[in-house]
Amino acid sequence: MTTAPKNSGTVPLNWKEVYYTNCPLVSASNVDQELGWTREEYKKIGVHYSFLRSRRENNWYPHYIHNMDNLIRFGGLFPPVQVNADIRRTRLLGVTHVPWEGGVMMVRARDDIYRMVDLKGKKIGLTKSLNTIKNDWWRIQEEQGIELMLRVNGMTRKDVQIVEFPYPDDWYDKPEMLDPMENPSETWLKRDHKHDLAFRPLETALLNGAVDALYTQGKVTQHLMEATGNLKAIEDLSRYPDWTLQVANIPAVITCSDAMAEKHPELAVTFLKGMIKVGRWANEHKHAAAAILDKQTFYLDVEDTYRGIKDVDMVPNLSPQNLVSVEIGKDFMLSHGYIKNDFDVRKWAAPEFLEQAAKELVDERWKKVTGDKLPEASTMRLG
Repeated sequence: MTTAPKNSGTVPLNWKEVYYTNCPLVSASNVDQELGWTREEYKKIGVHYSFLRSRRENNWYPHYIHNMDNLIRFGGLFPPVQVNADIRRTRLLGVTHVPWEGGVMMVRARDDIYRMVDLKGKKIGLTKSLNTIKNDWWRIQEEQGIELMLRVNGMTRKDVQIVEFPYPDDWYDKPEMLDPMENPSETWLKRDHKHDLAFRPLETALLNGAVDALYTQGKVTQHLMEATGNLKAIEDLSRYPDWTLQVANIPAVITCSDAMAEKHPELAVTFLKGMIKVGRWANEHKHAAAAILDKQTFYLDVEDTYRGIKDVDMVPNLSPQNLVSVEIGKDFMLSHGYIKNDFDVRKWAAPEFLEQAAKELVDERWKKVTGDKLPEASTMRLG
């Protein structure tokens, strides 16, 4: 087993550089890595914008512990919650939610199990990452999802056997994964992510009978598992009307460091301008966005990806409902010991950056329109 490095490697801080990192999930960032529109926004202000792993000096761990002042992260909820609670203060810049991915319970396809109640006395797997640097986000969502599924079926943990499965979770440190990558999707040139069981660590245990059921993250991996003919879902949190059940390492959140927010707020605003532009494009061209997202996500194929995103608003927001979803995830982590310190999600949220980005885009559009039709371009006046 490869041993994780004791420290996360990073390049020296340079405020003329901004690095981004994202998770392989539904976000404007994962669309933009092919379009390059955010990079263009940074070029306008003379700042170089690139993927975290485009430099060998940066290993994977800033994605989890945010130890770079000039890094912006767009990804799953649980790691940035832990960062803000226990490691360093950040700002919550925006949220994208796929509000029907609470998770499913999978069992072997030919087992005589059709309902959660059929799991009474049986074994449900729970992973445990042995990589102590990174946040154990997969375990957190498993535990949260298992408890919710038991509860909505009138059961508790006492009705089943929770079996813990430690696993190395060390692919980040393998030499071939530390070669520089210009684009996040290059990660999957080295790994067949839709069939690599390192991303589904309990599937083998279920297939060989070590457990009778496992939790997985909704349609994203459910359809990959079902396509093998070996597994089936017996419970699906997305089928309930209760939207508060849909927090499985989601919403995806955008965070930047306090240092960036305070010393160089224009860098955060510029990122959000790119996300708004790309998000609007993705909303208008969902099939095209799905073809891009299929390269990185765990949906079965392009059409499956399209079905997963067709009703998702790809423009980041900080809506009251989505902030409550963030709060639900944070509260679960606190109640189960995954974070040590509590914090106020409403104070973490920094809507002024999203507001400024939207205003600048409106003003830029107005200047272009008036510049084309008036003797001199003007600034839009409100009120």
